[in-house]
Amino acid sequence: MVIKKIFFAVILLSFGLTIKTRAQINKYSAEEIIKKTIDLKKTNETRNFESTTYNKLIITANPEDIKGHVDTIFVIKKGKKILKEIDSSDQTFKKVISKQHLYQTEKISKIKTLNGQNKEIILATRMAGFKEPIYEYFALQLQPQSAYDEKIYLVEKEYFSPISKRGFTKYNYNLKDSLILENRKVYKVTFEPKTESKKNKLYGVLFLDAEKLSIVKLELKVSGILKVYSLHEFDFNRDLNNWIPKKNSLTIKKGNSKSPIKILGETITFEGTNPKFNPENKKYASDFIEIKSYTTYFEPRFNQITNLKQKEIAIEINEKAITKKDNLWYTYFNDSTDVRSNPTYVSLDSLVEKRRWENKIKIGRKVINGYYPIDFFDVDLRYLIRYNNYEGFRVGIGGVTNEKLSKNYKIEGYGAYGTKDGFFKIFLSNAYRFGKQTETWFGISYKDDLNEIANTNFEIDKRVFKIYDPRPFNISTFYNHETWKAFLETKIIPKTQSIFQVTHSFIEPKFDYSFENKGILYDDFYATLFTTSVQWNPFSKFMQTPSGRIEIEKRYPKFTFQFSQSLNGIWNNYFDFGKFEFRFDYQKKFNSNHKISFLAETGYAYGDVPITHLYNHSPNNLNKSKILQRITFAGRDSFETMFYNEFFSNKHVFFQLEHQFPKLEISKRINPVFSLVSRYGVGTLDNKEQHKNFYFKTLDKGFLESGFELNQIYRGIGFTATYRYGANHLPQFEDNIAIKLSIQINLGFNN
Repeated sequence: MVIKKIFFAVILLSFGLTIKTRAQINKYSAEEIIKKTIDLKKTNETRNFESTTYNKLIITANPEDIKGHVDTIFVIKKGKKILKEIDSSDQTFKKVISKQHLYQTEKISKIKTLNGQNKEIILATRMAGFKEPIYEYFALQLQPQSAYDEKIYLVEKEYFSPISKRGFTKYNYNLKDSLILENRKVYKVTFEPKTESKKNKLYGVLFLDAEKLSIVKLELKVSGILKVYSLHEFDFNRDLNNWIPKKNSLTIKKGNSKSPIKILGETITFEGTNPKFNPENKKYASDFIEIKSYTTYFEPRFNQITNLKQKEIAIEINEKAITKKDNLWYTYFNDSTDVRSNPTYVSLDSLVEKRRWENKIKIGRKVINGYYPIDFFDVDLRYLIRYNNYEGFRVGIGGVTNEKLSKNYKIEGYGAYGTKDGFFKIFLSNAYRFGKQTETWFGISYKDDLNEIANTNFEIDKRVFKIYDPRPFNISTFYNHETWKAFLETKIIPKTQSIFQVTHSFIEPKFDYSFENKGILYDDFYATLFTTSVQWNPFSKFMQTPSGRIEIEKRYPKFTFQFSQSLNGIWNNYFDFGKFEFRFDYQKKFNSNHKISFLAETGYAYGDVPITHLYNHSPNNLNKSKILQRITFAGRDSFETMFYNEFFSNKHVFFQLEHQFPKLEISKRINPVFSLVSRYGVGTLDNKEQHKNFYFKTLDKGFLESGFELNQIYRGIGFTATYRYGANHLPQFEDNIAIKLSIQINLGFNN
């Protein structure tokens, strides 16, 4: 009887404790806990924090998951089963992966956080196989740097944080349990997306301190075309009375995707699992591969940062980072359990050196920008051959000296010849760099060449290499200019790139045209101009490397400003005029692979402006009577239905809106990209009577066109169709239609 009483007492006591615990858990609902967590974010996040971190990323596979069979492949020929080949790829892969990882890289960094702004200074790094690391890797956003960020980046995809105001409307929360960690009560709250139908949604678990509602641990999961698991762990610091970062880890595996998935800057490809293209359900190596990243925090320091030097630089790579001695790596970080780590370096170092991959990557980087290096000289591929209606075939050669000659001095130039006009064109420039961090160059150049009339050109725009540049193909109205230029290029202003220049030109239109100014007709003229051109990317992130500054995260909007003014009375300048141009560029990519682009440009030219310096609105259509006769190649940001030399303005505005849809999966090799696009322009022209012997219209009533693009149908070839409507609609229906071919070729490298 006594035993029974004790037994029931224990049961009742346990039951009572359970009820008490559940009551404590349910004191707040999950939503109330998350709301309070969001309210206390700024209090709980460490706002002044500095730490040394060690990160290791490996691309590997578990040998136990690979069967390692030797398969015999037969074919049926004339009714007989004949041996075709012996496939031992699985066995070879298992043999290799048992001894080493497929790839690995490590880095030691100093992480600084001040009032929500982060900066990473990389002190030492090494990449298997490479003497000089591929710096772009450090910019990849594989997992959030802070668990308190408003937006979470996982494998370069963006999600709203579960502890953000926007995230609160997108997730369902569930209070699962409470537990004790480091002698502190902790809530365990799971979250999942409210919308279940869409792919690649974020799930996870939040472990929150019951007293402070700060993050103790954070688990993030994505299960879609990739399987991603990210873990953030914290330690409780009694001096701060708060949880501070301890370590992060990330695992990426293949998910469910019909088409191949490219990640890590498109350097890793997970093969697709579409049964239509793989009816035998063959296993690829990527079915076993996983990418793992580990980050550990050491020597945390608090409230010691007064300011972040060069805070516009998100990542800074120390010049000595690639020359650190090996013993530095193992002072804190040696992992004796990873027996495959050292063999990975030995194997890949010899393999990369033997196959000269590092040299090929350097060449590839230059080729994507339009150069091919030959010793100390980079040949410019743009100048080899081109075509337009005035010059015919234009053949030439040119380039620029590279770092093998000098890192602080460069000579650039080209020579070209037009087979139709029979004239040589030349360009020669030399420049000296006197600011390494700010990449400040001063130079002088001379050019004798042709330009398209009235073409808006921002001097700061980066040169873009195109295997084929279609628009100049049909241009026939050029002017020759012989120009001396003194210029200063710099990035001294944070998040900008600027050019300041003075030019003196002799300009001669190569078509029947005269400009009347104060009763005098001019067939040619001198112009001396001061120009400043500034590209400002206030929301982008930048990385400073030993070889220069890189825009590592292109964020929008971007702004471009340009101002030009003729210098009256200097070097025989003929006309008093000036110009102001502005460009607004905005792009937004969505996790659903949709993309919205919006471009706005405006220009204002004042004073006595000859037609060479007006605005032509970037036309790209031939004045032919039949649609088939007008089929050429589509341009970029140009009016496809506007005829060449149809409209000119001294004041204009241009808008373009484009919606790009995800790739259409038609076959393994045919995956076109479909886009809808609309363009609108309006402009006026003061003193039209000054322009003689050349007929054109003005754009006072505006110009509208809309259409679609089906790009990259096969090997970069596609087509576009555009329709012209509105006030400048033409009487004949077919005259308003423009059908063009498009060429977009991916060379396989990333800037």
